[in-house]
Amino acid sequence: MSMEFEGQVVIVTGAGNGLGKSHALEFARRGACVLVNDFGGARDGTGGSSAAAEAVVAEITEVGGDAVANGANVADRGQVAAMVEQAMDQWGRVDVLVNNAGILRDKSFGKMSGEEWDAVVAVHLTGSANCSLAVWNHMKAQNFGRIVMTTSTSGIYGNFGQTNYGAAKAGVWGMMNTLHIEGAKNNIHVNCISPTAATRMTEDVIPADALALLDPKWVTPAVIYLASKDAPSRTVLLAGAGGYSIAKLMESDGTHLPEAERTPEGIAANWDAISDMSDAREMLQGNDHVMKMVQKAMGNG
Repeated sequence: MSMEFEGQVVIVTGAGNGLGKSHALEFARRGACVLVNDFGGARDGTGGSSAAAEAVVAEITEVGGDAVANGANVADRGQVAAMVEQAMDQWGRVDVLVNNAGILRDKSFGKMSGEEWDAVVAVHLTGSANCSLAVWNHMKAQNFGRIVMTTSTSGIYGNFGQTNYGAAKAGVWGMMNTLHIEGAKNNIHVNCISPTAATRMTEDVIPADALALLDPKWVTPAVIYLASKDAPSRTVLLAGAGGYSIAKLMESDGTHLPEAERTPEGIAANWDAISDMSDAREMLQGNDHVMKMVQKAMGNG
């Protein structure tokens, strides 16, 4: 099954280099009109230049593709709204949004400043929300949309020195869960990619001998799939070096304690049953957990 994007409009943020550039070029190769967004800053988010985005647009148009550059800072709601209006004015619709823009301000938590926290959360979490909100009602009106968030193993599992980044990336997963529910009736699918790739963001984090294996181009097929018409929704797909897997948040079946045992000591005494993951399952919305607890309390769980 070939996944083509003829007639579709795709916005890729942070597309001037690395993963975003790889995604933008592949969407264009498959027929999409692409808005190439890049603030053009350094890895820590400082600076700003449109040259990187314009260079990617030039690569696309030189081979007959249709693309425009945009230099919006995703953390700025006004700039993001103008970015989406640019796409609407140019092509009349937005079918796919890939939230890829990111910065790093790594530091151990005790040494992290408030500004270093705020800057990273503003781009990764609030920036993803800004862009998703700006396209949301357009997607609802056309009864179609695909949004790909970029999460990270730093958010899923944790990573030393990346409390700000990890918290933002875990928040993106939470945003996906609710947008999946809210977008279902309008055929808006929302997923997360968790990439492992050699980029400006990882060049001094990943050992040199591994970098050669981690070409961003091996992540892009996963993004294309998550943005396709037949994509799943509410899926976290991990990709890197040719390996692909999914991550899920699972909840133990747990146990219901009689009133006399609802104490810290009672929890400790029943910890093996509470933490037993043999019958763990994925909850599809918050109310699923509430109903599970109520049913156990009523003796039906």
